[in-house]
Amino acid sequence: MNFSFDNYQTEGFFDEMFDAQGNVRMGYEAFKERVEQLKIEEFTRRHQAAERSLMAMGITFNVYSENEGTERIMPVDIIPRVIEAEDWKKTEKGLIQRITALNMFLDDIYHDQKILKDGIIPRELIETSKDFLRPCVGIRPPKGIYIHITGTDLIRGDDGKFMVLEDNLRCPSGVSYMLENRELLKRTFPEVLGKTRVQSISDYPNKLLQMLQHISDRPNPTVCVLTPGIYNSAYFEHSYLAQQMGVELVDARDLVVHDGYVKMRTTKGFQIVDVIYRRIDDTFLDPKAFNPDSLIGIPGIFDVYKKGRVALANAPGTGVADDKVIYAYVPRIIKYYLGEDPIIPNVETFICGEEADCKYVLENIEKLVVKEANEAGGYGMLIGPKSTKEEQEIFKARIKANPRNYIAQPTISLSRVPCLIDDHSEGRHVDLRPYILYGDGVKVIPGGLTRVALRKGSLVVNSSQGGGSKDTWVLY
Repeated sequence: MNFSFDNYQTEGFFDEMFDAQGNVRMGYEAFKERVEQLKIEEFTRRHQAAERSLMAMGITFNVYSENEGTERIMPVDIIPRVIEAEDWKKTEKGLIQRITALNMFLDDIYHDQKILKDGIIPRELIETSKDFLRPCVGIRPPKGIYIHITGTDLIRGDDGKFMVLEDNLRCPSGVSYMLENRELLKRTFPEVLGKTRVQSISDYPNKLLQMLQHISDRPNPTVCVLTPGIYNSAYFEHSYLAQQMGVELVDARDLVVHDGYVKMRTTKGFQIVDVIYRRIDDTFLDPKAFNPDSLIGIPGIFDVYKKGRVALANAPGTGVADDKVIYAYVPRIIKYYLGEDPIIPNVETFICGEEADCKYVLENIEKLVVKEANEAGGYGMLIGPKSTKEEQEIFKARIKANPRNYIAQPTISLSRVPCLIDDHSEGRHVDLRPYILYGDGVKVIPGGLTRVALRKGSLVVNSSQGGGSKDTWVLY
């Protein structure tokens, strides 16, 4: 018996493969035609082979809170997510606009602070953000670029239009899954990819290296990737990207500040490092400048950075712009610096630090998604419609105690894409994390990591909360 989508139900959600009448959308036609030629057993066999490949390649992440073992593969679903060329052009333009404005915002916040003086953003919001780093005031990073690598989370609601859910400007992760998902799909459905005009993403490591080299003024700069170590949840990605770029993967034991430069220990002695792609949070970078208890940083590195003798990507201090409360002001930030309306809108957001918004959130908490300003990975969150009265009361108390630390948003019915569940397809909710590089101009990689909430009915796509991923096909 052949695999079939005939019994697939959109269930009233915006579905990316089928319209409300059950007609297949244009970009999916070749995929549907090919898959429905396969026996159910062959389709499920290909899915299992893809998951075995992930484990064989060591593509895992760490979960610290589970009893049944910490190392897992991120489940991959072999039904791709397809985005048509017209949709992508607008998305790409909107992401370039957003990153350009946020970079201008960071430069302003750490220098003239005009946006605060003009009252567009309340000064206390910046000054109470734990990611506003006072030691960075007055420092301009190489080429004036703060956010070299960004992963901006997008969702589609009932109308199918993209909205920005959040910005990830510090150490965005997941790009290795994007790259490996494509390699898996090339092996799983080579005949479909051959027939479908899908934009390539395989040159991401080269583009990443070119961007990192661009931010150094030295010819043939030495680049390295700085990892917190093997126990970090994204260690696979750190080693993968270093290997793909052909640069050294280092941790705190490998680097030292010596004679006013950052140097790497090698078998031939010390070697000056010019550019560090750091996968360590700002405050752990240098125990002398930030957190004195950090064991994974390099003492004195911040002084070298201040003197312009090493470039750090992303620049220290960028976290203030991906504070979830600052996110609510990004439309105003875009208008202020560029004189434009956002091409991709934010999700409607209530700022608990503003009295009227806070009152509304407390009175309607059961309908809203409440988020802590600086949490990530699906933690520090209340999904109102799926919460208990007791959980709602706990969050109300937290909001009252520290309103600045919370925002709330309506519960959005995220768009869905079919997933292989046992021997048939069912819709599951997805988001999208495109990756943007800022070096010699702003470049958006055509695609990104589609994360999928594999638990039936769940809206939480994070891998640490039971989510998986899909390959994302952006068409020409």
